[in-house]
Amino acid sequence: MTDAVRKLQELIDTNDNIVFFGGAGVSTESGIPDFRSQDGLYNQKYDYPPETILSHSFFMSKTEEFYRFYQDKMLCDTAKPNAAHLKLAELERAGKLKAVITQNIDNLHQMAGSKIVYELHGSVHRNNCMRCGKFYNFSYIKEAKGVPKCSCGGVIKPDVVLYEEGLDDDVIRGSVRAISEAQVLIIGGTSLAVYPAAGLIDYYRGNHLVVINKAPTPRDRYADLLINEPIGQVFSQISCAGGAQ
Repeated sequence: MTDAVRKLQELIDTNDNIVFFGGAGVSTESGIPDFRSQDGLYNQKYDYPPETILSHSFFMSKTEEFYRFYQDKMLCDTAKPNAAHLKLAELERAGKLKAVITQNIDNLHQMAGSKIVYELHGSVHRNNCMRCGKFYNFSYIKEAKGVPKCSCGGVIKPDVVLYEEGLDDDVIRGSVRAISEAQVLIIGGTSLAVYPAAGLIDYYRGNHLVVINKAPTPRDRYADLLINEPIGQVFSQISCAGGAQ
């Protein structure tokens, strides 16, 4: 255990109002690619860049092309929670962690057992008909041929926040409240490059800011503790009961 991880353990041992703010790097160890890394999401078999395809206007005007990309690249049905997801859920059960705020849409925190999760960008596991509002699950969208349609004939839209769309007001309020009341804020697996989500960090007024990310972030210079290691590797060394495992 490094000195940095030991300091993180001490913060967890001595505080019981911890909030975690995470991004794509939390899920890469589960096999879900980072949207901004040089990987399959930038495969040139598509006629448009991902940021264009995953926009509201593109969804509305080129729905079939949207779903061809979305089903191929955004719906991963083999991913399982990793050490970070599992440890965060354990910290919540131990009364240490008060909330997870995630930019991810993969539902892995809930699969790991976390109960209080604010999904800033929605979830691939929720889908609704744009005409009648009927709910459809992940499997229905994953297995659909062409544009997924409702039994009423309407187009089904994923409950994910596309470019050009705003974040959910209730999710924002819950996230702001959790961050502003936290004693310890752990930022993990995120470049903090996506706004307005990254701007929520400005509401933090606590005593200990922790940043765990392999690459530099704009908040590194404000961190009381900076760990440039894979987040799953870090959390696998943490104990909820105090002391190293």
